[in-house]
Amino acid sequence: MGCGDGRLCWRGSVSVNAMGSDFFALAQRTALRQGGCVSSTAIVSASDENYKDAVQAAVAQLRAGEVVALPTETVYGLAGNAFDAQAVAKIFSAKERPSFDPLIVHVATRADLSRVAIIPEEIQATVDKLLNAFWPGPLTLVLPKHPDVPDLVTSGLDTVAVRQSASKIFRAIGKELGEPLAAPSANRFGRISPTSAAAVQQELDGRIPLIVDGGACSEGLESTIIHITAGEKRPTITILRPGPITKEMLQNFGKVERPKRVRDGSAPTAPGMLPSHYAPRTPLILLEDPSDFRPELGKKYGLLSYTGEPGKGYVSLHRWAAVEALSPGNGKLPEAALRLFHLLRKLDAAGLDVIVAEPVSEVGLGVAVMDRLRRAATAL
Repeated sequence: MGCGDGRLCWRGSVSVNAMGSDFFALAQRTALRQGGCVSSTAIVSASDENYKDAVQAAVAQLRAGEVVALPTETVYGLAGNAFDAQAVAKIFSAKERPSFDPLIVHVATRADLSRVAIIPEEIQATVDKLLNAFWPGPLTLVLPKHPDVPDLVTSGLDTVAVRQSASKIFRAIGKELGEPLAAPSANRFGRISPTSAAAVQQELDGRIPLIVDGGACSEGLESTIIHITAGEKRPTITILRPGPITKEMLQNFGKVERPKRVRDGSAPTAPGMLPSHYAPRTPLILLEDPSDFRPELGKKYGLLSYTGEPGKGYVSLHRWAAVEALSPGNGKLPEAALRLFHLLRKLDAAGLDVIVAEPVSEVGLGVAVMDRLRRAATAL
């Protein structure tokens, strides 16, 4: 429901069973509880001297049924009590997220996993091994959902995506609250994921009551999402979304596969699978073959380069209005992954007509970087 100036109003209520194509419109009108508009969003530091205050401030909002932006090791998340359908509806509303795109549920401890998911016996051993290796951390598992998880969280699916964040402040807030947290990235739907509190503020100021500032994210890319099926000899691990936990890291635990991409108009079976996502407002071209570049006269082009080195990549291909390097001089994939969303935001604010992205090698983390660039460029 609008406030008359483009902000969302925090008033009304929503049926916890509302689903289907009309849910998003309903959430926009009525998801937010009685009260006025959020005139501005408070930011609280999670520095060492303010750590306890930050936890208490976030928990107070969550207990009141509100949503808050929290740091994780991947990107900032927009968190609400996963068992509170009203709070979950606020997540969809603040992000303008369609109802068919499910959310990830974050647990504070491994013991909480049984509250949100049911692990089939035939994959229990594989799940245990993966959690021992990668939790807490950027690995999300898609598992049969517990009946207590609201359908709003899973977009009506019978599975739920679950992870345990490596962020100390995120886990502390979840533990103090005593409930799992549903938390997609803290940005408006389809836009660049935020890796700093300032980026969250640019996206959601006036839409949410609180941002916890935990500094820059250490990974910079969303978690890897997997689904596990039992096999005669080895389980099959399907990577639904590539991320910091790479194919190479998962191969010790089973046969690793990638599914076909979701086509436009098809409902995703897990978070982060839509073909168009992570996009700047400025049109972006992923230029995999430099011979395909045909600049238009009078347009300002910026380059997202891998190394930014003259004579390497596309730096000398054109007189760019701006050049940003994912891994200056080094060409290191972990650095490229960490800087990707930050530099996309920087180029998006540079007054360009078009952003041209240079490809990176599709090995290790490069698979996730290229996945995000392809989704950002899909709409062109």
